This record gives sequence, C-alpha cells and structure tokens, in this order.
Amino acid sequence: MKRTPKTLGGIALLASSALVLAGCANGGGSPDASGGEGESYTIGISQLVQHPALDAATAGFQQAFEDAGLDVDFDVQNANGEQSTAVTIANTFASDANIDLVLSVGTPAAQAAAQAIADRPVLFTAVTDPVEADLVADAEAPGANVTGTTDLNPVAEQIELAQEIVPDAESIGIVYSSGEVNSAVQVELAKEKASELGIEVKEATITAVNEIPTALQSLGDVDAIYVPTDNMVVSGFETVVQHSEQNQIPLFAGDTATVERGAIGTLGLNYEKLGHQTGEMAIRILTEDADPATMPVEQQTEFELFVSPTAAEAQGVELAQEVIDRADTVIE
Repeated sequence: MKRTPKTLGGIALLASSALVLAGCANGGGSPDASGGEGESYTIGISQLVQHPALDAATAGFQQAFEDAGLDVDFDVQNANGEQSTAVTIANTFASDANIDLVLSVGTPAAQAAAQAIADRPVLFTAVTDPVEADLVADAEAPGANVTGTTDLNPVAEQIELAQEIVPDAESIGIVYSSGEVNSAVQVELAKEKASELGIEVKEATITAVNEIPTALQSLGDVDAIYVPTDNMVVSGFETVVQHSEQNQIPLFAGDTATVERGAIGTLGLNYEKLGHQTGEMAIRILTEDADPATMPVEQQTEFELFVSPTAAEAQGVELAQEVIDRADTVIE
C-alpha cells in the first residue's frame, strides 16, 4: 500500500520492526545530555505484543536516546500477548542489578512491571488510563517510581468520524479484550458518544486472538465496526479486515497504524512520537535526577486524520472528497 503523507506530522508513524526486535541499540558513547563523558545506561523494555503501533512506540523511545547522544544498551523483550510472560519478564528485570530503568509498552506489561519493580524507575507508554490500571495514584502526581505517557485517543471524535463517513449507521460493533483495562475505558467512551448520536453499540469480548472470528460473528448485523487500541485485537487485525470486506461492513480504528492495515480511517495519535516523548521523560530521570513520583503522566495533544479510500472501497463505502482533502495522510 502506498502512503501519501500530507503533513510532516504524518510521515513517521511506521517504525522499523528490526529496530524494536534487535534487542539492543547504541548511541555511540557520546557525551550524555547532562554533559558527562562516557556515561552509559542499561534499559529493559517489556513490550506486550508485536504490532505496528507498539513497535513504533518502542522504536520512538529508543530514538530519543540516539537523538540525545546517549550510550544505552536496550534489553528488549516481547511477551507475545501473554500476561504470564509479561510477569516473567518483569521479574527478570527486577532481579537484574545492571538495569537502570524499565520501559513497559502496553497496559498488562506495565502492570506486571509496576508490581515487580520498586527500586528503579518504571516508565510506561501505550497505556490508556494509568489511574484505572492502578499504575499511578494520580496522573498529575504519580506518587511512586512509576510514570509515563498515556495513549488515550479521541474516541468520541473517532465515533463522529465513523458517522460522518457512514451517515446512515444505526449500529456499531466493538470487539475487545476482556482483560485489558484500557479497552474497557475506550468502549465506555464510545458508548457515551454513540448514545448521543443515536447509534446502538453491540459488544463482543475475547480472551485470545483465535477468538476474534467468533466474536465478530456474534455481533450479527451491524452497520460499522470500531476497534479501539486493544492490543490483542490489533495483533490479529487482519482477521477483522477480512470479516469487514467479506460482509461489506465499514471498519474504523483507534490508531493510525491500523488504517494502513485495512481500516477506513481514524483520528489518532502517532505512536512513534508518543514513544519518543516517553524517552525524553526517561532521559530527564537518568541524567537530571528527575523523580518519577512527581512527574505528571504526559499525553499527546495533537491528533492526525488517516483515511484509506482503498479500504473504503473494499468495504462498500465511497469516501467523500471533503474527508480526503482534510486528511493528514491518505493511504492509497
């Protein structure tokens, strides 16, 4: 698929998976951001599952250290969507005295790290509601050794976009993982906006990726499907795309990377930028002695409109030219 970026903000979303999975990166031993010479760090990264959005967040985090000229050894571990594996990774990092800081990517990975590690800074990213997930006491004053960035996306505006593209929609189906707190938060926000718009929401939950087809079938006859930033469903997103195309059901997403994989559109955040923002927080902790307990949880404030006329056509919808014209990035 060809991507046509229309602003600089839409260019950098997809990151190289090789960077994420390489297991280490080196900034070249340059002077650190605080002016020291030869300072080096070891950072453990626990990523819940491999998919483009989380891969981009991890890559953006690493890029922040490269941009700062810091010498860092990254130990990147992937839980492959298994909570038990995330716990094992967290315990391994907790017992490794060489690790200076831990990044957790995804809510279940962050919960495992926060429970296992109390003596070193733990940062999270791609977490929708860190307070609801019991990661911090308060978003403005986390209170312990854990802080990071939230990926709470503009769910209400995403539902409005779906209605704009499919104005006759009377129902929308949502499939999400019952074990992800972040997904439950987004579903509630979607239901609130849908109710305002007079749209019925039909829900289906899963506990494993192989349950996606059954969950989709259980939605029955819906006028659109919305997938929030649910790590389990997004990791098996191609199954959702296939269902939407076969049944001519317009598909909308919670993050921009899934538009590149077959959703019609979304107004979402850039996960590479979010990861970079998290990396900048980590740098302040490591080089300026910033205290995670007093570092507010950060978030992005600008969102990008991604649309795919190709996906729309495959799902029986013609995108209005006005929507295409105002998009930051058009997937062709």
